[in-house]
Amino acid sequence: MDVKPFELNELKPKSIGEETLALHLRAAGIHHVREHKFHPARKWRFDFALPESRIAVEVEGGVWSKGRHTRGSGFMADCDKYNTAAAMGWYVFRFPTEQVKSGTAIQVIEDAHKRIGSNRLSPPMP
Repeated sequence: MDVKPFELNELKPKSIGEETLALHLRAAGIHHVREHKFHPARKWRFDFALPESRIAVEVEGGVWSKGRHTRGSGFMADCDKYNTAAAMGWYVFRFPTEQVKSGTAIQVIEDAHKRIGSNRLSPPMP
């Protein structure tokens, strides 16, 4: 029996924000990939990726509780990840859980997907 080793990310429970956004994306009929590994050498992943339009979406939790994304080292690591993604041609959108729950995130994503998807001049990079 061949057992595939698992990554830590496979064990990570999804947040309310991530589950809500996944529901919104499905309801809007937007093709998306969860936990999309975008960098060939780093283990970085996007919470959501819309590969055809190269849109990446991150749901940021803990913004009021001094979570990883708002503390110094976590913020610096996020800057490195997001800047590298942008340099690779990705449009990176970040939303706190509150904006996902309110519907703001899906509105922005739908608008960007329509605008970027119709104006994309080059095919997505691998």
